[in-house]
Amino acid sequence: MTSHSVCDHRIIGPVTKPSSRIERRKAELRQEIIDTAFACFAEKGYHATGIADIAGELGIGHGTFYRYFENKRDIIDHVIDDLAARIIESLGTDNAPDAADSLEEYRAQVDRIGDALNRIFLEDQRVAQMLLFQATGIDTELTMRLYGLLDTADALTAGYLEHGVERGYLRADLDTVNTARAVTGMLLAAILHGIRNPDARAVDDLSHAIRHLLIDGVRKH
Repeated sequence: MTSHSVCDHRIIGPVTKPSSRIERRKAELRQEIIDTAFACFAEKGYHATGIADIAGELGIGHGTFYRYFENKRDIIDHVIDDLAARIIESLGTDNAPDAADSLEEYRAQVDRIGDALNRIFLEDQRVAQMLLFQATGIDTELTMRLYGLLDTADALTAGYLEHGVERGYLRADLDTVNTARAVTGMLLAAILHGIRNPDARAVDDLSHAIRHLLIDGVRKH
């Protein structure tokens, strides 16, 4: 197996700063297990990766692994929890669904959210690759959880559109439910294109095309 530098490829970051040296080391090792696991998943595939592969890559015993995670599936849940938290955090305050009161404010909001989502999904493509290409083949529970995330994304996007209709800067006849689903589809396609071609210019051009469509396609004329 190819060696990976987990220090340079963090999947997630700590939610709170540990208060002691022992707690910091525990948080660091937990992070290293997650990053190493995802490196193994990316190289060998989820099902072909065993706890022994992850532990061996880190030079730790099985017992140490099980002090942090119940199994390799637990790692996926942890990463999804962190991903959802980061997305929700990016949608707070000025980026909340009811924050924009004009088309210009909505335009600025779309730009901020687009930049945040690009960072979240494309800064480490292993997360997106796992969720889009491998996760639905792991088990039914995880598949249903991912469908739940899809439904949540649709509902959040619909909330932005409904607010724009109510405030009068988006079209009154807008089908907010299906438009939201279309937007989610565009975002998923953008992630796939970003994985296939991570060139920063290409990612930026596609992102801006989606933003223009999201604004010009729904704004009140």
